[in-house]
Amino acid sequence: MDLLSIIVGIIVLIIIIGVILYFIGIYNRFFTLKNSAEATLGQIKVAMKKRLDMIEQLLGAVKSYAKFERETFEKVTSLRANVLSAAAGPKEVAQVERESRALLGNLYAVAEAYPDLKTSTTVTNLMESIKGVEAEIARQRYTYNNICQQFNIMLDTIPSKLIGRVIGLVKLIYLEFEGEIQQPPRIEF
Repeated sequence: MDLLSIIVGIIVLIIIIGVILYFIGIYNRFFTLKNSAEATLGQIKVAMKKRLDMIEQLLGAVKSYAKFERETFEKVTSLRANVLSAAAGPKEVAQVERESRALLGNLYAVAEAYPDLKTSTTVTNLMESIKGVEAEIARQRYTYNNICQQFNIMLDTIPSKLIGRVIGLVKLIYLEFEGEIQQPPRIEF
């Protein structure tokens, strides 16, 4: 073998190794984003469960001032089970969000209607805690959607698009609560 063929062989080998490392880097980026999205969705579920727990506590505090149907208690229990379900993806989490916001709107209306209740330390503390959880959910939702955006952009741009299609990846679903944010919950008793 002459020196030129050895140099060409080394260059070809370096290019092949570079392409393989590039593929591995894109592959790892896809799965880093996917795992981050799943972890963030899990954090949203935990925060929503915390909010539902607080709604139940608030419901208990409000119960003595207003009559609530048994289905309200059952609804909170059902929502808690739904949000923690392993199958709860972005669509299911959005549904729980809509329903829990409606329950919370009803509870706030009762608190507003009864001045004694509104000044109760327990109710005031629970309402403040729920506001904190609402802010946490909003932050986590923002983070989740940003991760989804990065992942989906990678699936839309070349060369990562080609690699994503080869390994069978599909776009992540955004958490869309926009309707709930723009329109306040209806308050009905």
